[in-house]
Amino acid sequence: MGLLDFLGLGKKNEQIQGFINRNAVIIDVRSPSEYISGHLKGSQNIPLETVKHKMEKIKKLNKPIITCCASGMRSASAASILKQEGIEAINGGSWNKVHSLVQTI
Repeated sequence: MGLLDFLGLGKKNEQIQGFINRNAVIIDVRSPSEYISGHLKGSQNIPLETVKHKMEKIKKLNKPIITCCASGMRSASAASILKQEGIEAINGGSWNKVHSLVQTI
C-alpha cells in the first residue's frame, strides 16, 4: 500500500480513470476567464454558479460527469449538486490533475 492509497488518493485516481474509460464528460466549473487561460481539451465550461441553471443540459448528456476546477473545491461542490440531482458525478479535483490522468490512458 503506497502513500497515495493511504491518503485515499490512489483509489480516487482509479475511480476517475474508470469514469474516463466510460467516456465521461469533463465539466470545468471555473470562471470563463480562468477556463480560457488554460483547460482540458474537450472539456465543457459550466461555471459553478450556473450548474443548477444548466441541469437539464447536463442531464441530456446522459453520461457520467467528472467535475474539475483550479484546486478541487468548486468541483467538489459541483459534483455534490449533480449527485443530488441523480447524476453520476465525481470530483476530479484540479483540471491539471484530470489532464494528467487523461494522458495516462
